[in-house]
Amino acid sequence: MSKAAVNGVLVLATLYMLLPLLWLLTAAAKNTGDLLGGRTLSPERWHLGQNLADLASTGDGVYFRWYLNSLLYAGVGAALCALVCVAAGYAFHVYRFPAKEKLFGLVLLGVLVPTTALALPMYLLASKVGIVNSFWAVFLPSLVNPFGVYLARVFCAGYVPGEVLEASRMDGAGELRTFWSIGLRMVMPGFVTIFLFQFTAIWNNFFLPLVMLSDTKLFPVSLGLYSWNTQTRSFPEYYPLVVTGSLLAVVPLVVAFVGLQRFWKAGMTAGAVK
Repeated sequence: MSKAAVNGVLVLATLYMLLPLLWLLTAAAKNTGDLLGGRTLSPERWHLGQNLADLASTGDGVYFRWYLNSLLYAGVGAALCALVCVAAGYAFHVYRFPAKEKLFGLVLLGVLVPTTALALPMYLLASKVGIVNSFWAVFLPSLVNPFGVYLARVFCAGYVPGEVLEASRMDGAGELRTFWSIGLRMVMPGFVTIFLFQFTAIWNNFFLPLVMLSDTKLFPVSLGLYSWNTQTRSFPEYYPLVVTGSLLAVVPLVVAFVGLQRFWKAGMTAGAVK
Protein backbone atom coordinates (compact mmCIF):
# COMPACT_ATOMS: atom_id res chain seq x y z
CA MET A 1 0.00 0.00 0.00
CA SER A 2 1.12 3.54 -0.67
CA LYS A 3 1.99 5.95 2.10
CA ALA A 4 -1.14 8.01 1.42
CA ALA A 5 -3.36 4.93 1.70
CA VAL A 6 -1.75 3.89 4.97
CA ASN A 7 -2.16 7.39 6.40
CA GLY A 8 -5.77 7.46 5.24
CA VAL A 9 -6.51 4.18 6.99
CA LEU A 10 -4.86 5.48 10.18
CA VAL A 11 -6.89 8.70 10.04
CA LEU A 12 -10.12 6.75 9.63
CA ALA A 13 -9.18 4.45 12.52
CA THR A 14 -8.39 7.48 14.70
CA LEU A 15 -11.72 9.11 13.90
CA TYR A 16 -13.50 5.84 14.61
CA MET A 17 -11.84 5.65 18.03
CA LEU A 18 -12.52 9.30 18.88
CA LEU A 19 -16.17 9.36 17.77
CA PRO A 20 -17.55 7.85 21.03
CA LEU A 21 -15.57 10.42 23.05
CA LEU A 22 -16.83 13.23 20.84
CA TRP A 23 -20.39 11.97 21.24
CA LEU A 24 -19.97 11.84 25.01
CA LEU A 25 -18.54 15.37 25.14
CA THR A 26 -21.40 16.85 23.15
CA ALA A 27 -24.17 14.69 24.64
CA ALA A 28 -23.16 15.73 28.16
CA ALA A 29 -24.11 19.30 27.24
CA LYS A 30 -27.61 18.43 25.97
CA ASN A 31 -30.95 18.42 27.72
CA THR A 32 -33.49 15.61 27.71
CA GLY A 33 -35.26 16.79 24.57
CA ASP A 34 -32.06 16.96 22.52
CA LEU A 35 -30.91 13.54 23.70
CA LEU A 36 -34.21 11.85 22.92
CA GLY A 37 -34.45 13.72 19.62
CA GLY A 38 -31.04 12.55 18.42
CA ARG A 39 -29.49 16.05 18.37
CA THR A 40 -26.42 15.10 20.41
CA LEU A 41 -23.78 16.24 17.88
CA SER A 42 -25.41 19.57 17.02
CA PRO A 43 -23.35 22.57 18.20
CA GLU A 44 -26.26 24.74 19.32
CA ARG A 45 -28.04 24.77 22.67
CA TRP A 46 -25.43 23.78 25.24
CA HIS A 47 -26.67 22.96 28.74
CA LEU A 48 -23.53 21.61 30.40
CA GLY A 49 -23.71 24.02 33.34
CA GLN A 50 -27.33 23.14 34.03
CA ASN A 51 -26.58 19.42 33.74
CA LEU A 52 -23.74 19.72 36.25
CA ALA A 53 -25.99 21.65 38.62
CA ASP A 54 -28.70 19.01 38.32
CA LEU A 55 -26.11 16.29 38.85
CA ALA A 56 -24.96 17.94 42.08
CA SER A 57 -28.49 18.47 43.41
CA THR A 58 -30.18 15.18 42.51
CA GLY A 59 -30.50 12.90 45.50
CA ASP A 60 -28.78 15.46 47.74
CA GLY A 61 -25.57 15.12 45.72
CA VAL A 62 -25.43 11.33 45.90
CA TYR A 63 -23.50 11.16 42.60
CA PHE A 64 -20.44 12.75 44.14
CA ARG A 65 -20.78 10.37 47.08
CA TRP A 66 -20.58 7.55 44.53
CA TYR A 67 -17.61 9.30 42.94
CA LEU A 68 -15.77 9.46 46.27
CA ASN A 69 -16.57 5.79 46.92
CA SER A 70 -15.06 4.84 43.56
CA LEU A 71 -11.93 6.86 44.30
CA LEU A 72 -11.53 5.03 47.61
CA TYR A 73 -12.24 1.61 46.13
CA ALA A 74 -10.01 2.13 43.10
CA GLY A 75 -7.28 4.44 44.40
CA VAL A 76 -6.49 2.85 47.75
CA GLY A 77 -7.36 -0.65 46.57
CA ALA A 78 -5.16 -0.46 43.47
CA ALA A 79 -2.20 0.96 45.44
CA LEU A 80 -2.36 -1.76 48.11
CA CYS A 81 -2.97 -4.46 45.48
CA ALA A 82 0.06 -3.32 43.47
CA LEU A 83 2.22 -3.40 46.60
CA VAL A 84 1.03 -6.92 47.48
CA CYS A 85 1.58 -8.15 43.93
CA VAL A 86 5.08 -6.67 43.69
CA ALA A 87 6.02 -8.17 47.07
CA ALA A 88 4.71 -11.58 46.00
CA GLY A 89 6.41 -11.40 42.61
CA TYR A 90 9.65 -10.31 44.29
CA ALA A 91 9.47 -13.26 46.67
CA PHE A 92 8.84 -15.71 43.82
CA HIS A 93 11.82 -14.29 41.92
CA VAL A 94 14.38 -13.85 44.69
CA TYR A 95 13.79 -16.61 47.24
CA ARG A 96 13.87 -20.38 47.10
CA PHE A 97 11.32 -22.31 49.13
CA PRO A 98 9.57 -25.69 48.88
CA ALA A 99 6.91 -26.10 46.17
CA LYS A 100 7.72 -22.65 44.81
CA GLU A 101 6.82 -23.38 41.20
CA LYS A 102 3.72 -25.34 42.19
CA LEU A 103 2.48 -22.36 44.19
CA PHE A 104 3.20 -20.08 41.27
CA GLY A 105 1.28 -22.46 39.03
CA LEU A 106 -1.64 -22.14 41.44
CA VAL A 107 -1.43 -18.37 41.04
CA LEU A 108 -1.54 -18.77 37.26
CA LEU A 109 -4.65 -20.92 37.61
CA GLY A 110 -6.27 -17.97 39.35
CA VAL A 111 -5.69 -15.90 36.20
CA LEU A 112 -7.89 -18.31 34.24
CA VAL A 113 -10.89 -17.91 36.55
CA PRO A 114 -13.19 -15.03 35.45
CA THR A 115 -14.08 -12.54 38.16
CA THR A 116 -17.82 -12.95 37.53
CA ALA A 117 -17.54 -16.65 38.46
CA LEU A 118 -16.09 -15.63 41.84
CA ALA A 119 -18.83 -13.14 42.73
CA LEU A 120 -21.22 -15.67 44.27
CA PRO A 121 -18.53 -17.54 46.30
CA MET A 122 -17.20 -14.21 47.55
CA TYR A 123 -20.72 -13.15 48.52
CA LEU A 124 -21.20 -16.37 50.52
CA LEU A 125 -17.82 -15.87 52.18
CA ALA A 126 -18.61 -12.22 52.97
CA SER A 127 -21.96 -13.32 54.37
CA LYS A 128 -20.21 -15.77 56.69
CA VAL A 129 -17.83 -13.06 57.89
CA GLY A 130 -20.64 -10.52 58.18
CA ILE A 131 -19.34 -7.77 55.89
CA VAL A 132 -22.06 -7.88 53.20
CA ASN A 133 -23.37 -4.41 52.31
CA SER A 134 -20.28 -2.70 53.69
CA PHE A 135 -17.23 -0.92 52.34
CA TRP A 136 -15.04 -3.97 53.02
CA ALA A 137 -17.18 -6.29 50.89
CA VAL A 138 -15.99 -4.45 47.77
CA PHE A 139 -12.59 -3.24 48.98
CA LEU A 140 -11.03 -6.48 50.24
CA PRO A 141 -11.55 -8.54 47.03
CA SER A 142 -9.85 -5.76 45.06
CA LEU A 143 -6.56 -6.49 46.87
CA VAL A 144 -6.20 -9.85 45.11
CA ASN A 145 -4.90 -9.94 41.54
CA PRO A 146 -3.21 -13.17 40.32
CA PHE A 147 -2.25 -11.61 37.00
CA GLY A 148 -0.54 -8.80 38.91
CA VAL A 149 1.61 -11.36 40.77
CA TYR A 150 2.61 -12.95 37.48
CA LEU A 151 3.40 -9.57 35.94
CA ALA A 152 5.39 -8.52 39.01
CA ARG A 153 7.55 -11.65 38.80
CA VAL A 154 8.26 -10.94 35.14
CA PHE A 155 9.25 -7.35 35.95
CA CYS A 156 11.44 -8.47 38.85
CA ALA A 157 13.24 -10.95 36.61
CA GLY A 158 14.15 -8.13 34.22
CA TYR A 159 14.65 -5.22 36.60
CA VAL A 160 16.12 -6.65 39.81
CA PRO A 161 19.63 -8.10 39.35
CA GLY A 162 20.75 -10.52 42.05
CA GLU A 163 24.11 -8.76 42.32
CA VAL A 164 22.47 -5.58 43.59
CA LEU A 165 20.51 -7.47 46.26
CA GLU A 166 23.65 -9.33 47.32
CA ALA A 167 25.55 -6.05 47.63
CA SER A 168 22.75 -4.67 49.80
CA ARG A 169 22.90 -7.68 52.10
CA MET A 170 26.68 -7.36 52.39
CA ASP A 171 26.19 -3.74 53.48
CA GLY A 172 24.04 -4.99 56.37
CA ALA A 173 20.53 -4.31 55.04
CA GLY A 174 17.84 -6.75 56.08
CA GLU A 175 15.49 -8.46 53.66
CA LEU A 176 12.63 -6.04 54.27
CA ARG A 177 14.93 -3.03 53.91
CA THR A 178 16.40 -4.49 50.74
CA PHE A 179 12.97 -4.94 49.21
CA TRP A 180 11.62 -1.55 50.28
CA SER A 181 14.68 0.58 49.45
CA ILE A 182 16.08 -1.25 46.43
CA GLY A 183 13.79 -3.91 44.98
CA LEU A 184 10.62 -1.80 45.00
CA ARG A 185 12.43 1.24 43.58
CA MET A 186 13.94 -0.76 40.72
CA VAL A 187 10.64 -2.39 39.78
CA MET A 188 8.63 0.84 39.99
CA PRO A 189 7.56 0.69 36.30
CA GLY A 190 6.01 -2.69 37.08
CA PHE A 191 4.33 -1.27 40.18
CA VAL A 192 2.79 1.54 38.14
CA THR A 193 1.67 -0.89 35.42
CA ILE A 194 -0.08 -3.13 37.93
CA PHE A 195 -1.59 -0.10 39.65
CA LEU A 196 -3.08 1.21 36.40
CA PHE A 197 -4.45 -2.18 35.40
CA GLN A 198 -6.06 -2.68 38.80
CA PHE A 199 -7.27 0.93 39.06
CA THR A 200 -9.06 0.56 35.72
CA ALA A 201 -10.51 -2.83 36.69
CA ILE A 202 -11.84 -1.59 40.06
CA TRP A 203 -13.16 1.69 38.65
CA ASN A 204 -15.12 -0.16 35.96
CA ASN A 205 -16.13 -3.00 38.29
CA PHE A 206 -19.88 -3.48 38.26
CA PHE A 207 -20.90 -7.04 39.04
CA LEU A 208 -19.21 -7.38 42.45
CA PRO A 209 -20.77 -4.18 43.91
CA LEU A 210 -24.10 -5.22 42.40
CA VAL A 211 -23.92 -8.51 44.32
CA MET A 212 -22.48 -7.14 47.56
CA LEU A 213 -24.19 -3.79 48.09
CA SER A 214 -27.76 -2.70 48.66
CA ASP A 215 -27.09 0.64 50.39
CA THR A 216 -27.05 3.33 47.68
CA LYS A 217 -24.61 5.44 49.72
CA LEU A 218 -21.96 2.74 49.27
CA PHE A 219 -22.41 2.41 45.50
CA PRO A 220 -19.46 3.10 43.20
CA VAL A 221 -20.14 5.43 40.31
CA SER A 222 -20.60 2.57 37.82
CA LEU A 223 -23.39 0.98 39.84
CA GLY A 224 -24.92 4.34 40.69
CA LEU A 225 -25.17 5.37 37.03
CA TYR A 226 -26.67 1.98 36.23
CA SER A 227 -29.36 2.49 38.88
CA TRP A 228 -30.21 5.86 37.32
CA ASN A 229 -30.20 4.41 33.82
CA THR A 230 -32.79 1.79 34.82
CA GLN A 231 -35.14 4.63 35.78
CA THR A 232 -34.89 6.57 32.51
CA ARG A 233 -37.98 4.93 31.02
CA SER A 234 -40.12 6.24 33.86
CA PHE A 235 -38.12 9.43 34.45
CA PRO A 236 -36.59 10.69 31.16
CA GLU A 237 -34.96 13.58 33.02
CA TYR A 238 -32.33 11.09 34.20
CA TYR A 239 -30.89 10.81 30.67
CA PRO A 240 -28.74 13.98 30.90
CA LEU A 241 -27.63 12.98 34.40
CA VAL A 242 -26.43 9.57 33.21
CA VAL A 243 -24.55 10.98 30.22
CA THR A 244 -22.96 13.85 32.17
CA GLY A 245 -22.06 11.49 35.00
CA SER A 246 -20.46 9.11 32.49
CA LEU A 247 -18.32 11.95 31.16
CA LEU A 248 -17.08 12.82 34.64
CA ALA A 249 -16.44 9.14 35.34
CA VAL A 250 -13.87 9.02 32.52
CA VAL A 251 -11.76 11.83 34.00
CA PRO A 252 -9.90 9.83 36.74
CA LEU A 253 -8.85 7.17 34.22
CA VAL A 254 -7.45 9.79 31.85
CA VAL A 255 -5.68 11.61 34.69
CA ALA A 256 -4.18 8.37 36.02
CA PHE A 257 -2.78 7.29 32.66
CA VAL A 258 -1.49 10.74 31.68
CA GLY A 259 -0.03 11.48 35.12
CA LEU A 260 1.78 8.16 35.48
CA GLN A 261 2.98 7.65 31.93
CA ARG A 262 6.44 9.01 32.76
CA PHE A 263 7.03 5.94 34.94
CA TRP A 264 6.46 3.65 31.96
CA LYS A 265 10.08 3.55 30.88
CA ALA A 266 11.38 0.11 30.09
CA GLY A 267 15.00 -0.82 30.57
CA MET A 268 15.96 1.83 33.14
CA THR A 269 17.65 -0.67 35.42
CA ALA A 270 17.59 -3.90 33.42
CA GLY A 271 21.16 -4.66 32.44
CA ALA A 272 22.58 -1.92 34.65
CA VAL A 273 24.84 -4.40 36.41
CA LYS A 274 27.53 -5.96 34.21
